[in-house]
Amino acid sequence: MDKNLTALKPALVWKHFARIADIPRPSHHEEKIRRYVLDCVRDMGLEHCEDEAHNIYVRKPATKGMEDRKGVILQAHLDMVPQKNNDKVFDFENDPIEAYIDGEWVTANGTTLGADNGIGAAAILAVLEDDTLVHGPLEALFTATEETGMDGAFGLKAGLLRGDILLNLDSETEGELYVGCAGGLDANIVFDYAETAVPAGDRAALRIEIKGLKGGHSGIQIGTQRGNANRLLFRFLREAGKTRELLLASVDGGGLRNAIPREASAVVLVDRAEVAAVEAELAAYEKTLAVEFAGIEDSISAGAAACDMPAGIIDPEVAGKLIRAVVGCPDGVQRMSVAMPGLVQTSTNLARVVSDGRTIRLQCLMRSSVNTEKAALGEALSAVFELAGARVELTGSYDGWNPDMNSPILKAMTESYRALYGTAPAVTAIHAGLECGIIGSKYPKLDMISFGPTICYPHSPDEKVEIASVAKFYDFLVHTLGNSPVK
Repeated sequence: MDKNLTALKPALVWKHFARIADIPRPSHHEEKIRRYVLDCVRDMGLEHCEDEAHNIYVRKPATKGMEDRKGVILQAHLDMVPQKNNDKVFDFENDPIEAYIDGEWVTANGTTLGADNGIGAAAILAVLEDDTLVHGPLEALFTATEETGMDGAFGLKAGLLRGDILLNLDSETEGELYVGCAGGLDANIVFDYAETAVPAGDRAALRIEIKGLKGGHSGIQIGTQRGNANRLLFRFLREAGKTRELLLASVDGGGLRNAIPREASAVVLVDRAEVAAVEAELAAYEKTLAVEFAGIEDSISAGAAACDMPAGIIDPEVAGKLIRAVVGCPDGVQRMSVAMPGLVQTSTNLARVVSDGRTIRLQCLMRSSVNTEKAALGEALSAVFELAGARVELTGSYDGWNPDMNSPILKAMTESYRALYGTAPAVTAIHAGLECGIIGSKYPKLDMISFGPTICYPHSPDEKVEIASVAKFYDFLVHTLGNSPVK
């Protein structure tokens, strides 16, 4: 196992990354990595400070003859996602990452590597250290606690950064320039109810379940039109309840707020004589879904199984309003981008529906690169559930970054990439959150690009970074700095 990362090129980048890998830095435990960065820039004799949100700012003067160039801010976050294999004994708060060279890649032994965003941070430190480079006025921004809430970006103060251009070094495919991202907004929805006794009569309890869907990231995969198990479950409950009495006892659908629901289930009571009919309707519904999602979902399952009689049921009036509201809830892609064909501009994901005997809680995550659309979608969703008698709270709003295809730095970087590699970079955007959206809301005049080397499987123990792509990424960064636009 070759652990000698310092033998790789570019030497300064890998020197700093090797040292960063030795420093424990899971989110919310970033004291040691901040100390390393501060020690480095202090030794370089550069102006620096740390703010209340634990972001680190650094300034490096322009090289002689480049004073008239636009100021460039290099930005990366310092924390990493702590994930390990089940059989790996590892303490992320104290143990160094066991990074090693595996052929054309650098990876880690049973844990996340932290190339996200350690390579970006290492590249910034390399630029700051190398006095042979040519560049205009330069700043560095190392942000805190990005992975669990973008805390540093949210805590960024206006008026401290002086630059005109922000280069975010937190993308994961070499040769791609990101010029936009989505902002986010959470809708937290609550129905209160009093559990009522099971009515008299010859009833059967059934657990109805929709499962087998692909799910996925609610930003990255939302454009694939995958099914939402919550919506599909409530669609059936609505239809089945039109021709018979269907009493809802409980519901449990979805999971993480940023994941498209793969499974959802509900316990319902129906007249025992209706069980066979409900099962037949579910079988027909499964075939309907297979047709509707042909080529998208290939393993959808809709079924019912007998279960124990519950102690009580959700108040039927509340249950009826809940079912109608979920069926009417906006979900999925709402609008595509005109500026960038193929990019989802605005979406929403009904991520969670769960009852606990007193409340039914729902959670939706809305995304948009256009902030006014995100806000309008939040109001539309609120209106649906408020009409049904629910309490709705909109929280966690952060801004998106709308693509500017006329960006001066985009033009300059496209020309730099073509000069270096003989081909144009791909220009794209992501329907998920980047710190650029939040930073841009505080510094709205910034011209921004996000790019980076090729990193596969971030946030997992399979994370790896392609060695050759790090060299291309860094050479591209250096060339961009040497050819930044005149102010």
